[in-house]
Amino acid sequence: MDFFVEQRREVMRHVEPYMLEKMFDFLKPIDDIWQPSDFLPDSTKDSFFADIKELRQNASGLSYDLLAVLIGDTITEEALPTYESWLMMVDAVSMDEEGGWMKWTRHWTGEENRHGDLLNKYLYLSGRVDMRKMEISTQYLIADGFDIGTGTDPYRNFIYTSFQELATNVSHRRVASLAKRDGDTLLSKMCGVIAADEARHAKAYKHFISKIFEVDANEAMLAFEDMMRKKIVMPAHFLRELGTKIGQTFGHFTDAAQRLGVYTAVDYVDILKELIVDWQIDSITDLNESGEKARDYIMKLPERLLRVAERMKNPGLEYKFSWIAV
Repeated sequence: MDFFVEQRREVMRHVEPYMLEKMFDFLKPIDDIWQPSDFLPDSTKDSFFADIKELRQNASGLSYDLLAVLIGDTITEEALPTYESWLMMVDAVSMDEEGGWMKWTRHWTGEENRHGDLLNKYLYLSGRVDMRKMEISTQYLIADGFDIGTGTDPYRNFIYTSFQELATNVSHRRVASLAKRDGDTLLSKMCGVIAADEARHAKAYKHFISKIFEVDANEAMLAFEDMMRKKIVMPAHFLRELGTKIGQTFGHFTDAAQRLGVYTAVDYVDILKELIVDWQIDSITDLNESGEKARDYIMKLPERLLRVAERMKNPGLEYKFSWIAV
């Protein structure tokens, strides 16, 4: 496997100049992009306390499951040091530390960092969250790390991020809609702009992988197959609360998301279908026998997964999260 990983790293070096040329098609200028303070009460204004009171009133209408999903999403976003160190490990091993991929990772991290910052401050001001217990979960998630099955392979790494950015876009977009339904237009705007960021980032990672398919189609196909056989696990799959074991809270979090329709098994299938179309998997040539088998597996997988998803029952068991105070 080491030989093939090194071969894939060489392809990444080949694609790097193209990525540098296109990078800022997918990122926004730091001076112009939104910041958390654009949405939160301004502590320098006389209206600060009145604005907080309004925020708390609107947050009081959020359903229990929606609040639980929002907290879980926030913890996931705040575990950014884990994701950055994982990307840096892949990039530093495979490319020049000051090269383009490392530059991309730093800029991507800067944009992503705003998400957890914004949501954390909103939850703090909402008055509905035991912040210390939430903060403990965040620290646990960073300390526990994750195992998402990519190793140091850059192909599997970017396939994962392509899928995951699409998934977070779906989740934040749905939370935005539900927040609006529950009367919290401010939270809806917050989640809406976060979802837009995730969509841009997904577009970037998908584009980078499409270039890899052009250069090294067979190995890219094998990497895609490998990730889908393992299943794309969410970055918060080790989520836990104070006094619980590693990963013990994650199932309850995903149950709440499933009940609300924030992120479901059908969404997983839809994302896979989108990647198949975007990467034109059905029409890729220059595959050897293993590559052809990998493509056959990928092309048949959505139908198989959809049959499973349709048989799944909506989880009914409710769980009391230690994070939620009110």
